[in-house]
Amino acid sequence: MGLNIKGVDASDRFIRELKDVVDPETKRKIIGRLFIEVFDEEAHRLKARPDIGLKIKWLAQGTIYPDVIESVSVHGPSVTIKSHHNVGGLPAEMNMQVLEPLRLLFKDEVRRVGRELKLPDDIIKRHPFPGPGLAIRIISDITPEKVRILQEADNIFIEMLKKENLYDKVWQAGVILLPVQSVGVMGDERTYENVIALRAVESTDGMTADWCHLPYEFLARVSNDIINSVKGINRVVYDISSKPPATIEWE
Repeated sequence: MGLNIKGVDASDRFIRELKDVVDPETKRKIIGRLFIEVFDEEAHRLKARPDIGLKIKWLAQGTIYPDVIESVSVHGPSVTIKSHHNVGGLPAEMNMQVLEPLRLLFKDEVRRVGRELKLPDDIIKRHPFPGPGLAIRIISDITPEKVRILQEADNIFIEMLKKENLYDKVWQAGVILLPVQSVGVMGDERTYENVIALRAVESTDGMTADWCHLPYEFLARVSNDIINSVKGINRVVYDISSKPPATIEWE
């Protein structure tokens, strides 16, 4: 797209600050604060380089309307469902101005805008991904090992959805690492490993959602592949909850 992108690896910093944190709202607030701090520090580093000559004063975000509705009271009193890192998770004082061109649009409307702009299909049709990342798909404290397990399992699930031509029929899919372990058998040995839940939903705007009735044969292949490929997992379950009463993400 002709953008000059600079990636920043702040994973160690996030892991350190999230150590022993279990409460999902606290996780979101920490991630929102660190997100701004890292962004601001990098902006100042670029400002300090006269050869670049940049004047960085904007923080551009892809905030959409469901994020706002669930995070803050928009038009009168309402209950905060969860703080999105780019809305309720932002600190009160910032050194930059926030630019959110999609703030009043639902996801289906954002996709219509993308089509008008002739963006590639793989960007327009990409599943929503939580702003706080996998931290809110780990239902306990965060460790590098838990992140590894979840990344590997999630990659298998998403890639198999694409391979079986099911990805575009699902609005959002992902894996959740549960804070429980179960007994299993691997070869001739007894195991006591982690349990994960597969989540796949159908929706239009994210405000309501129904669980996807994925083929049993597909779910069986995903389960077997994950258990055989990802060290640390010996049980896979499937989430059949709709929104409401459940939310799409578990935290």
